[in-house]
Amino acid sequence: MGKAGLPVSPLAPASFPDLPVIGGVEFASGAAGVKYQGRTDVTLIRIAPGSTLAGAFTKSSTRAACVLDNQAKLAEGGEAPEGAAIIVNSGNANAFTGARGQESVDAVTGAVAEAMGVPAGRVFSSSTGVIGEPLPHDRIVSVIGDLASALDQNGAADAARAIMTTDTFPKGASATFDGNGGQIRVTGIAKGSGMIAPDMATMLVYIFTDAKISAPLLQQALDEALPSTFNAITVDSDTSTSDALILAATGRSDTAEITSLNDADGRAFALALAEVMRELAHLVVRDGEGATKFVEVRVTGAMDEGDATKVAMAIANSPLVKTAIAGEDANWGRIVMAVGKSGAVADRDMLTIRFGHLVLAQHGWRSPDYDEAQASAYMKNAELLIAVDLGLGQGARTVWTCDLTHGYIDINADYRS
Repeated sequence: MGKAGLPVSPLAPASFPDLPVIGGVEFASGAAGVKYQGRTDVTLIRIAPGSTLAGAFTKSSTRAACVLDNQAKLAEGGEAPEGAAIIVNSGNANAFTGARGQESVDAVTGAVAEAMGVPAGRVFSSSTGVIGEPLPHDRIVSVIGDLASALDQNGAADAARAIMTTDTFPKGASATFDGNGGQIRVTGIAKGSGMIAPDMATMLVYIFTDAKISAPLLQQALDEALPSTFNAITVDSDTSTSDALILAATGRSDTAEITSLNDADGRAFALALAEVMRELAHLVVRDGEGATKFVEVRVTGAMDEGDATKVAMAIANSPLVKTAIAGEDANWGRIVMAVGKSGAVADRDMLTIRFGHLVLAQHGWRSPDYDEAQASAYMKNAELLIAVDLGLGQGARTVWTCDLTHGYIDINADYRS
C-alpha cells in the first residue's frame, strides 16, 4: 500500500532506485503530525557551503506562501557560500492562508536557520497537501532539532517517502557521467500524483549534483530542460498552487568546473540533468491518481511547435480520450475531436492518426488497413503511444499523460477527510 493507504500504482517501478550519494547533501525525515499521526511527513535537507542553487516554480496566481518566499530568495542570487537548507512538509499546502502563511514560513525557516547555522535567506521551504488550512507550523518547528541531529547522506529514500501525499510510491532517479577529471553525479527525488499540469515544472522536486557550476549556468541548464520534461506531463490538467523544483550543485566532484553548456562537459551535464528530470516526470505520470495506463502523445507535422503543443495537450487532457483509454476502447474519433478543438491549424485530409504502429486514420478517412480487433488488442497494453501527424509543417511535441479512471474520483472526492 502507498503512504495514503492507496494500492500501489500498477505502473510503479519494481523498487526505489539505488541513488548515488552526492557529496555535500544530507537528509533527515521524521513525523511531526502535520495532518496524520504516525506518518513521516517532514524532510530536512542540508546543502554544503559553497554550493549553487537554481529553481523553478508554479506560475499559478494563487501560489503558496512558501513558493513566493523561495522565489524572492532565489531572486537575490543562487550562491550559498555559507550553505543552504530545504525543509518540506506533507499534509498541508500552506496555500491561500493569508498573512498567516508567510508567518508560518518565517517560523519554520527561521527555526531551521537557527538549528543549522545557515542564513535564513538560504533556507527554502515547501508544503504540500490540503489548500486553505492554516499550517500547524509549531509541530514542524518542534522536530527540527531532532532532524538536524539525524542528517545522513544516505537518507534520500526516506526523504522521498516523507514528502508523499496521495503518491503510492516514492520517486527517485539518478545519472552519472565521466567529466574532465572524474565522475559527475546527478540525483533527484520528487512527489506528485494529482493536480498535475505544469506551468513551469510541477509537483515538488529536489535535484542535487556534485558538479562545479555557477548559479546562472545551473539555472540555464534547468530552464532548458523544463520544456521536454516537467512541462511535458499532465495527469488532470490542474496546475498546483505549490509546485516547486530546487536544484543544488555542491561542487564536490573532482572534475573541472563547467563553464559552458556548449562544450563536452557542459553538454554531458545538460543531458544527465534532463535525463533525471524526465525520469522523475514520467514517474509522476505513472503514479497519476487512479492511473492504469502510461500514455505518450506524439504530435508531428504541425505548422509550428506552438500548434503541436496545442494538439498534444488537447489530446492528453481530454476526459473523453482519457476515459476511452481507461476502458481500453480504440475510439480514435476522440482523437479527431481533440485535434479539432485544440485551436491549432489542421486539415482533415492531411491528418494521420496512429495507435502504436497501427495506422487508424489518414487522408480524411478511416485507414483501409484499419483492423478493429488489432486496435482493441493494442489498447490492453499498460503503455500506449498515440501519434498524430498533421501533415502541414515541421512542428513537433511529445507529452506524457495517463488514463482517467474511477480511482481518480475516489481519491479526490474525499481528499480533505
